[in-house]
Amino acid sequence: MRAGSILTRTIIEVEGLYHHYGDIAAVDGISFSVEEGEIFSFLGPNGAGKSTAINVLITLLQIQQGTATVAGYDVGKDPQQVRNSIGIVFQDVTLDRDMTCGEILEFHGRLYRMPSVERKQRIDELLSLVELDAKRDVRTKHLSGGMKRRLEIARGLMTRPKVLFLDEPTIGLDPQTRMRMWDYIKAVNDEGATIFLTTHYMDEADHLSDRISIIDHGRIITTGTPYGLKNTLGEDLIYLETADLPGTLVTLSAMGEVKELREKSRGIVAMLTGDGTKILPQIIENLADKGIRVSAVNLKKPSMDDVFLHFTGRELRDEGAEKPSTAVARAGRR
Repeated sequence: MRAGSILTRTIIEVEGLYHHYGDIAAVDGISFSVEEGEIFSFLGPNGAGKSTAINVLITLLQIQQGTATVAGYDVGKDPQQVRNSIGIVFQDVTLDRDMTCGEILEFHGRLYRMPSVERKQRIDELLSLVELDAKRDVRTKHLSGGMKRRLEIARGLMTRPKVLFLDEPTIGLDPQTRMRMWDYIKAVNDEGATIFLTTHYMDEADHLSDRISIIDHGRIITTGTPYGLKNTLGEDLIYLETADLPGTLVTLSAMGEVKELREKSRGIVAMLTGDGTKILPQIIENLADKGIRVSAVNLKKPSMDDVFLHFTGRELRDEGAEKPSTAVARAGRR
């Protein structure tokens, strides 16, 4: 939801969703909602359950337990209506290497029985939107990774979907191309599409999202706006290394300006209730009064990395993709 827009209704509603692969709970009883016009993100490591949840919502996987509606349609009872209401960009590139950009979009439009005049107009609009006008007659095997992702976004938008699902849309792209992709995603949202994004990139979720759900081990840990989630940690964070960590903990815990303390391998992170530039001198003075020398200090604003660590107790790990990815890929080719 871009600034100034008004939420009108809930477009995705999920209650008590479970999905198991044998004894493994890939999705473990999650409930959440997405409002029309939002950019909503699942943020979590590979293997957290993000892709499984999306594959249930786009009807590639059957609901095992729980309920889900997309654009007003029940995912289990009205799968075709759900498919008609959404666009999808998968993690893996799914473009025919020997088709041109124009042919990819033309084929997709014909697949959904779009009238020829509307189809041609929409192809022109989308190639312009993702800046691939000059590549209309170029075969996809000659496109860069970023161009392929842009073309896949264009294909996902051909039928003017109410919801566009983007599963790790910038994975494998260089930092500069990733930031350009963010501009395209925002432009798509500005066109009116609700966007459901999964990512394990902290900066991506922070930069793009109206709201974020942190998901780990198949469960939603917390949900909020990027600002709200970071604000739960306090106004500023201070990292300290001293020669006496136990004494430092005791000294800082007695200060009202310190909201919470967390030990790291070599130092301490203090979450502050106010402006760190004003509180830090008092911390240094209090420690000096106790004879504790500070060997290293770093003052910063909370980041999404700090938020993830705070709520999960560990830094974002990079595990293997979820187990059934091959099966899902086969389903997507049917």
